Amino acid sequence: MNSALIHPPRTILEVWESLPEGTLSQIINNKLVVSPAPLDVHQVIFGKISVEVSLFLRKNNIGQIIIGPFDIHFSKENILQPDILFIKNKNLHKIKSNGLFGSPDLVIEILSPATSHFDFDEKKLIYKRYGVQEYFIVDPNSKWVTSFFLKNDKYKEQESTEGKIKSAVLNTEINF
Repeated sequence: MNSALIHPPRTILEVWESLPEGTLSQIINNKLVVSPAPLDVHQVIFGKISVEVSLFLRKNNIGQIIIGPFDIHFSKENILQPDILFIKNKNLHKIKSNGLFGSPDLVIEILSPATSHFDFDEKKLIYKRYGVQEYFIVDPNSKWVTSFFLKNDKYKEQESTEGKIKSAVLNTEINF
């Protein structure tokens, strides 16, 4: 007999843990959010940014890039899967076999029609609350980048740019 029938999940976390590996799913403020596969334009920009950050880090051994889906465990009520995240060398101990436990130093979200409202609202507040130093939101159609830098526990919106990510955490500019 199926163990889920004998012991059905009782919490959102238990439901999330029962999903098949690779399911694009997040827990955002104790709500399960399941997403469809990203659109082509999302994946093209995702690939370009990932490659550029990886090339930069190959030359500058300051930390590790992880591309999504990859779980960031902020709390039982907030387990997010950003598109791209960066962890400084001094914080690599937060990476476990089943995700990152704690805050990455930098997060990049590429907008998708199904989830963009989360990126600008709930996820931004979660990233701020848990101390993500830099947060970038990229519109894959226009290549417009909205960026936030954490200072005194508040996100300060930085100058928006087109086709480039200006990162203080990485101390570089990533063009895509």
